[in-house]
Amino acid sequence: MQTILWDCHMHSFYSADSSTPMEEMIQKSISLGLDGICFTEHTDPDYPDTPEKLDFSLDETAYYNGLLELQAKYRDQIEVRFGIELGLQPHLAADFDALLKRFPFDFVIGSSHLVHGYDPYYPEYFLEREESSAYREYFESILENLNTCQNMDVYGHLDYIVRYGPNQNKYYSYTKYSEIFDEILRTLIRKQIGLELNTGGFHYGLGEPNPCRDIIKRYRELGGELITVGADAHTPDKIAYSFPKAYSILKECGFSYYTVFKNRTPEFIKL
Repeated sequence: MQTILWDCHMHSFYSADSSTPMEEMIQKSISLGLDGICFTEHTDPDYPDTPEKLDFSLDETAYYNGLLELQAKYRDQIEVRFGIELGLQPHLAADFDALLKRFPFDFVIGSSHLVHGYDPYYPEYFLEREESSAYREYFESILENLNTCQNMDVYGHLDYIVRYGPNQNKYYSYTKYSEIFDEILRTLIRKQIGLELNTGGFHYGLGEPNPCRDIIKRYRELGGELITVGADAHTPDKIAYSFPKAYSILKECGFSYYTVFKNRTPEFIKL
């Protein structure tokens, strides 16, 4: 079976929304025959209160030391890399720049989890407003983030919001928001920021990755070359989820390689 052998987006108990020990994620990745993985623990400063009272700050020192220990323990079985997922908001750009100078990250994902201070994960975000206008506000906020936050290697799960909309992706398409998406993709390419193919959309029942394949295809048409693959796993059963589908989508969209990062430098792996 043709598949992807690097999962470059996963979380462990260092992230507020996972309770899985890092070692369990590594052991499962080994059992799946992966060549390498990259942990990308969440840091979302200035996060609003959630019903679950989750704290999306990150103890970067504990995370780094914990990873180094396990990296050494499993070095003969799998390559384990040190990444982070930044929860982007325009006013946090300087804080993120300072953080990225303090630790030797291999890989940095920039993601939009909030829209002007609100989390679309919760149904309240969609109350008393049209789904399409809520989606549009989210996509426009990505451009706001890209105009202020530069220090990332890829943009994560670009159409993440459709996982949580009342109708998910039933009435959603690239063409419906093409002018915004094209501006986002051109901005990524101009700034030499890559795109993530996140297979989380498959386990959310979308039948598509995030972003959808039409956006991935358009990114390639516009000249985009940097594309990473991650399952966004918070539990071992989601590691490398639907990676054979990801392989097929990349080939279908015109890619010959996918990308992994080490020391913030892209490496290209042939499909």
